[in-house]
Amino acid sequence: MSRWPNKYVIGLTGNIAVGKSVVRQMLQHLGAYTIDADGLTHQAMQPGAPAYKPVVETFGQFILGPDKRINRALLGQIVFSNPVALEKLESIVHPIVRQAIGTLVSRSKQRVVVIEAIKLLEGGLAETVDAVWVVDATPETQIKRLMQKRKLAEADARQRVTVQNPQADKLARATVIINNDGNVEETWKQVQDAWSQVRQAVTNQPAAAAAPAPATPKPAGAPLAKDIQVQVKRGMPGNAEAIANFISSVSDHQVSRMDIMLAFGQKSYLLAQDQNGNQVGVIGWQVENLITRTDEFYLRPDAPPKPIIAALIAAIEEASTDLQSEVSFIFLPTNTTDAVVQPFLNHGYEVTTVKDIKIPAWREAVQEIVNTSNEAGFRILTRKLREDRVLQPL
Repeated sequence: MSRWPNKYVIGLTGNIAVGKSVVRQMLQHLGAYTIDADGLTHQAMQPGAPAYKPVVETFGQFILGPDKRINRALLGQIVFSNPVALEKLESIVHPIVRQAIGTLVSRSKQRVVVIEAIKLLEGGLAETVDAVWVVDATPETQIKRLMQKRKLAEADARQRVTVQNPQADKLARATVIINNDGNVEETWKQVQDAWSQVRQAVTNQPAAAAAPAPATPKPAGAPLAKDIQVQVKRGMPGNAEAIANFISSVSDHQVSRMDIMLAFGQKSYLLAQDQNGNQVGVIGWQVENLITRTDEFYLRPDAPPKPIIAALIAAIEEASTDLQSEVSFIFLPTNTTDAVVQPFLNHGYEVTTVKDIKIPAWREAVQEIVNTSNEAGFRILTRKLREDRVLQPL
């Protein structure tokens, strides 16, 4: 039993590049509250975060880069070649991260909580969870993913896979094993099947999605109601084709059903429909490490922006609050019209830039979207969602 009353806690683990984060995101789609312990570790060592000063005092100023951030590659070289140094680092960081996890689990509204941690079994977290889920993939799949996603040379990718603790040790302690060698639909089915057992154990109810899938929208050219009333529902993988068709019809991006299925491993979608079932808007968003990022936003051209945006903002922020997000960032292409931008400003969002963001973890999250997007540029909008932060400076 987990140490948190009235919570069913899943520890999610597996070696590098097996696809743990994809499975964690799928469980969030199904209604779990999810925590990335490794992401919290990274955040805890950012400038101003609670582990930053103790780590610098322990290992010295030379581990800092020109921007005064901890050079994690250099720190890694030190600690992974010296067990005593690793023990010192973990003695600083692990208590901070465990405290943050405890806070997040305790105040979560969801009954089922998922904690993703690559060292779940090697640390003390395994003793606090109800079930251990292990994501598995072959070494060749891991190497291929590292080469594609992290742009590593094959030799470097093989070295990273080889130095990990044996995956077999994790599999031997698994309550549930998710094989993530196949396509995303096969993984989704395994996660749904395992979730049905969790749901039955926790609520004595049959499995179901966290929210009903939106009805299939009418063709894009169907006329809109004069006085539009907007309903927003969470998209599920079963809506992938409808989402792809809508994005392709209202933008210059040609998107396939499989593109959306792959995206479901990283983000969620919200679908806006009018009272007659016409699809009028779609957004793609994610909450990662307590930061909401909305990096896809599509409107039907002949639909009034104001009521649709108001409904979508309300839905994003309600979901973000449930996921304990601290801040929301919305990325709009630079050519977005003022008629679309203004409703966001009316709801408390402000225009910002990367350099204007003072909290390092927030700035890094925004920079990641800017660096990886295919867009020529963004108008970045932001709104703080809560004043208290789980990783306050010491």
